[in-house]
Amino acid sequence: MIQDHQAASARGAEPAPPYGAGADRESALRERLADVTDRAGVASRKNDRLANALRAARTELSALHQEIERLTAPPRSYGVFLGADRSARLVDVLLGGRRMELGVAANVPVGSLYPGMRVKVNEHLVVIATGGYEDTGQIVLVKELIDTDRALVTVREDEEHIMRLAGSLDRLKLHVGDALVADTRAGVAYERIVRAEVEELLLDEVPDVDYTDIGGLGPQIEHIRDSVEMPFLHPQLYRDHELKPPKGILLYGPPGCGKTLIAKAVANSLARTAAERSGQVSARSYFLNIRGPQLLNKYVGETERQIRLIFARAREKAERGIPVIVFFDEMDALFRTRGTGKSSDVETTVVPQFLAEMDGVEALDNVVIIGASNREDMIDPAILRPGRLDVKVRIERPTALGALEILGKYLTDTLPLAADEVHAAGGAEPAAQLMRQAVVEALYTDSAQTAFLHVRYAGGDTETLFISHFVSGAMLANIVDRAKKLAIKDLLATGTGGISTAHLRAAVAAEIAENEDLPSTTDPDEWARASGRKGERVVSLRVLRSVQEALQVDPSLADLPGPVVTRS
Repeated sequence: MIQDHQAASARGAEPAPPYGAGADRESALRERLADVTDRAGVASRKNDRLANALRAARTELSALHQEIERLTAPPRSYGVFLGADRSARLVDVLLGGRRMELGVAANVPVGSLYPGMRVKVNEHLVVIATGGYEDTGQIVLVKELIDTDRALVTVREDEEHIMRLAGSLDRLKLHVGDALVADTRAGVAYERIVRAEVEELLLDEVPDVDYTDIGGLGPQIEHIRDSVEMPFLHPQLYRDHELKPPKGILLYGPPGCGKTLIAKAVANSLARTAAERSGQVSARSYFLNIRGPQLLNKYVGETERQIRLIFARAREKAERGIPVIVFFDEMDALFRTRGTGKSSDVETTVVPQFLAEMDGVEALDNVVIIGASNREDMIDPAILRPGRLDVKVRIERPTALGALEILGKYLTDTLPLAADEVHAAGGAEPAAQLMRQAVVEALYTDSAQTAFLHVRYAGGDTETLFISHFVSGAMLANIVDRAKKLAIKDLLATGTGGISTAHLRAAVAAEIAENEDLPSTTDPDEWARASGRKGERVVSLRVLRSVQEALQVDPSLADLPGPVVTRS
């Protein structure tokens, strides 16, 4: 073997490694490969970090470049779109107070533009973007709708303008008196604003009050129906006889006697009449309830403007053949005689405005004006003359028979009545009738025990006024309500329920006791007139005694009720 090795060396061949040397070399190579792989991974991660940093720097540079471009860009303007020639892609824009015809960028759809909409214009006067509608501006009031795109409006102090209606108002049904937000320079109205005062003047639908809900006013109701419903039912007969239906009705009399109820019942009855005449199933009419003090405004011209708004709404509904009742409650507070104002003479302009509007109703067949007042003597005579409020109906305090009828609306046999009284009377209805008679007897028996006031007149005459002189429908309803509350308290305390005659007597006493201190001794004549007393001037009032005490100790009132005593 040694000889072979030497021979190989002599031939120039490399000698074979000794045993175990190849394994060492392979291991070294593996270690070197692992080292190179680690270094390559480190280099790759560094490269990734560098690439990410470069991308972030590129993004930041791009954002900075865009910001620089934005900050150094030429200014752009906003205008108001007015109209368009869509075929030529040209639009009319109000820009800086000038009306200009401008081109539109390719990315802006001309079909999406509506009158009043904001548009963005670049430095080359090209529309490059669209916006919404303005949400700020001046409040204007619609006075007249000219067509679907224009309206006559009042701005301030009755200054009138014709304005375009923006596309945002297309789907809204505008009415005279509506408040709109407008750009007066552009002459465009954008938005309808619902104001509190307009909401208060909105027409109510048919009231749910019927003539059968009113008691003790049969003759007055018949008079009103003849005056209001007959012209509506038979308009041709009125025309044949050359007779004009009344424009208005005045309901006057003491407070709490049913004037407002009658006005609502008239609206309900007219609605049913209109439904029957037209063959419709549902009744429809409108009832515009205006309280006199509600319209008073410290700003000059505001009260007159609201009166115009009221009649404009009434005309709008009436022109469709729908009956409209315009009810002015507390009429004396607003339309008092001109020249009698103590702090201001607001009536010198308010009354003429009302008269002008009333005369404007002449051509309408479906508007009825009803006024109510406790002091008709304070209303301007021009309003009360024939041809305006030409039907005058006094709503008196109820008589004893009328009070029984009114109580029949509130104290019915459907209520939980005292079981012992129902048994003694032989049924719920007879028991309720006896209870109603007990209330009427307690209120209408004029005796020393029920004397209320001692009145002295300017001429020296004196008079004693009893409880019966001050009874009203509202008082009777309140008495029944008091008795119901007393019955509930007894039920909770004792477990025995039912309204009894004792509850009603206690309710009468409590109701009168609450009103004992109300008569004014400082200005007795004003108090007497507001309470419905007419005639000679009252110079002094004196409360005679505690009526509540009289009702409790009088033996005649403690017994079961007898026949009703009717005032003469």
